[in-house]
Parts: sequence; C-alpha cells; structure tokens
Amino acid sequence: MMKYLQRLGKSLMLPVAALPVASILMGIGYWIDPTGWGANNVGAAFLIKAGGALIDNMAILFAIGVAVGMSDDNDGTAGLAGLVSWLVITTLLSPAVVAMFKGIDVAEVPAAFSKIQTQFVGIVAGIIGASCYNKFKGTKLPDALGFFSGKRSVAIMTALASLVAALVLFFAWPVVYGALVSFGEAIISTGAIGAGIYAFFNRLLIPTGLHHALNSVFWFDVAGINDIANFWGTMGDGVYGQTGMYMTGFFPVMMFGLPAGALAMYHTAKSNKKNAVYGLLLAAGLSSFFTGVTEPLEFAFMFLAPGLYVLHAGLTGISAIVCTLLPVRSGFNFSAGFVDWILSFKAPMAQNPLWLIPIGLVFALIYYVSFRFVITKFDLKTPGREDDDELTENTVVSGDMGELAKAYIEALGGKNNIVSVDNCVTRLRLGVKDNTIIVDKKLTALGARGVIRPGKGNIQVIVGTNVQFVADAVKAELKK
Repeated sequence: MMKYLQRLGKSLMLPVAALPVASILMGIGYWIDPTGWGANNVGAAFLIKAGGALIDNMAILFAIGVAVGMSDDNDGTAGLAGLVSWLVITTLLSPAVVAMFKGIDVAEVPAAFSKIQTQFVGIVAGIIGASCYNKFKGTKLPDALGFFSGKRSVAIMTALASLVAALVLFFAWPVVYGALVSFGEAIISTGAIGAGIYAFFNRLLIPTGLHHALNSVFWFDVAGINDIANFWGTMGDGVYGQTGMYMTGFFPVMMFGLPAGALAMYHTAKSNKKNAVYGLLLAAGLSSFFTGVTEPLEFAFMFLAPGLYVLHAGLTGISAIVCTLLPVRSGFNFSAGFVDWILSFKAPMAQNPLWLIPIGLVFALIYYVSFRFVITKFDLKTPGREDDDELTENTVVSGDMGELAKAYIEALGGKNNIVSVDNCVTRLRLGVKDNTIIVDKKLTALGARGVIRPGKGNIQVIVGTNVQFVADAVKAELKK
C-alpha cells in the first residue's frame, strides 16, 4: 500500500509541473493591472486568462498526469484513458444529469455534485485510466475485432470501468465530500494553529512522499479550501485575509530558514571536510531559496540527523502560525521560492508580501542558531561531520551520461537486480529484486544525497533536480 501511495505521489508531480507557467503568466498580468485584474488592460487580461486556463482545469491535468505517471511505461495512451474516465464520470455525475436520474429539479440536487469536477475526481479518473491501460494494453482479440486489440482496447475498457466508478460515486461521493468538507472546516476553524499543524505534518511526510496527498486537501479543491486557485483569483471564492494561509508560512522557511540551516551545517562541518560539502550545501540552499525545491537539502540531513529534521518541521509549523496571525498572505503555483514570491505580489489575495523579508530574516537567525546549537550539542552527523571511515568522497562521474548510468546500475546491484526505473522531481525510484545488495556509499560517491528503502523490492535514491537525466540514462543503458 505504501509503495502504491508513493507512486501516486510521484505521479502528481507531472501535472503540478505544468503550474509554474500559470504562475508566471498570471503574476505578470496582475503586475500590469493590479486593481482591475485584466478589466483595465487587454494585455493583462490575456495573460491572466491564459494562466487561469491551467489553474481552472487543474483537475483535468491531474486525470491525464496521474494516468501517465501510474502506467507501467508512461505511455500517452494511458493519458487518453484518464481523460476518457474523467469525461464519463463528470458527465454522469453532473447536477443536470443527476437531476434527470432522480427525477427532481436541479436545484434539489445535493451540493456535492456541483463539486464533482475536483482534483480528487481527477486523481480517481487517472488511477482508473492507468489501471485499465496496465491490464488491457496487451489484449488480443479475434481477427474480426482485431482493430480494437492492444492499446486500442484501453479506452473502451476505461469507459466501462468508469461507468461502474460513476455508479459507486453516485452514492459514495456525497458522503466522501461531506467528510472532506467537515475536515477542512475543522482545520479552518482552528485558524493559525490549524495552518501550523498542516505545515508541520507537510514536512514530516516528505520522506514518504505522502505530503502530496495532504497538500491536495489544502491547496486544491478536495475539501473546499482550494488555496492555490482562490489565491490567484481564478475561482472568485477567495476570502481576503484568509486565503493563502496554507502557503504563506513556507516562504520564510524555504527562502531564508533552510539556506541558513545549510550555512550552519557548513560552519559546523569538520575543517578537513568543508570543501567536500561546500558544493552540496550551496547548491541545495540556492535551490531552496530561488525555486522552493527543498528535497536536495532536506535529504542531506533528515537521515543523518532525524532529530534535526523534526526541529525543522516544528519551525515550519511555527512559521505558518506567525504568518497567519500577522497577517501576511502570499502564494505560489509551484513552491515557496523567490520566483513565486515576486510573481504573487499583485495577486488578488496577496496581503503584505514584503513583510516576508523581515519575517524570513528572523527565521534565518532562528534556523542558524538552533541548527548550530543542536548539531554541536548532540554531535549530529550532518554533512561534513561524518566519522572518517563513514565519509565517502564525492566522486561524481562527469561527462558521458552513459558512464554515469553504468556506475549507477553497478551500485544498484547490477542490471539483473533492477526491475523498474522511474523518477519524481528529485528522486530516482526503482523496483529491485533485492535492495539489501545495493551499495549506499557507491551511490553517495556518484552524488546521491540519500537512499531510502520503503520495502524489500523498492529503493529511492535522492539525486536532485537533474534526476530526469539520470533516470533516462539508466533506462537507456538497461535497454542495451
């Protein structure tokens, strides 16, 4: 089950990767016309509507992206199947059609069906599409029906499976939707404390990849919160002073806190090892500051010093509470880095975004002092503080990606040990026959930030933001 959920979390990153362009387009549009939101300037309206085309149809992106990501070979046919499932389910469960089924006026249809086109249903449709693709892509039919053999049968089977799913959701969705709304309302009712609890668990779930499931409740329209779309004004349901509270608290941490923590780790590294960790910590710190991609830095210490990581999660929760109370509101479409912060200044729900600079500087000081104190007090083995016999020099293979791929395959137990290769934003995710024969130090020598073993047949290697190139190279080498 854990493996499946991790794979689903990875699949969500494919549609999420389409959102930064929406942030850029809408951010520029709001800068051009900050008061009319496009009503006073045709160019601004053009950009805002273009970005809104992605934000408003995020659920469809999820249906297609999850279907492709969950398929065995990331084939586009699975994406088409996900779209087929989405169209069947959302049409059958639309308020007008439900009213027809029940023989009632559309105004009497339960409110849940007016929210059927959500990211949650998009994810369900994507899972159905991927499952049908994986099961039926190799189907062989009699010659008379040969045209529908193989991948051409996937859409048909997906439509049939979606009929069953729509029937189940017809009864289950009002119950599920009501529970999700109650959960969201319970968190919202706790105000700043709820934002802090969410931010704390968001960080704690990073090692498992399940933070994406938690994010969907607060950032998307699963429980009626929909913080991202409402912040950017595409749905018109935002509440000024409230919308954005589940995003804002990450900015002081990602732009200031974590880079300061990286500086503390560098300063506390052994003098003879500072050069070895300088590049790692600098690159990871810059990645966190500019883009909000924190995994390269977090994985550099979460397993070496888990207590320090819990401290980091706690500080993130405190940041969310502080930002919610002040009040400050800023938002993103990708992550809480410098780029998204700048672009969000003129968004409809933005509130005192410049306050994040002094807040961030305070958190930078807190991170630096607390990290340095805890590392030295408890002699934590953060990067550069490993015992001499535990340190593996970073001997990254440069130049030919083929040679790097060969080195990765060797470290992973050889070609015969690798069952499948996939990746998310920063992790190389592999299915293996035996993860106990994998040599962690060899992977570290190749530049990996860490190694995770979710189960005997699985392994995740934290590579960094260039993981796509490594994954492609390993796949190509395995095919030879």
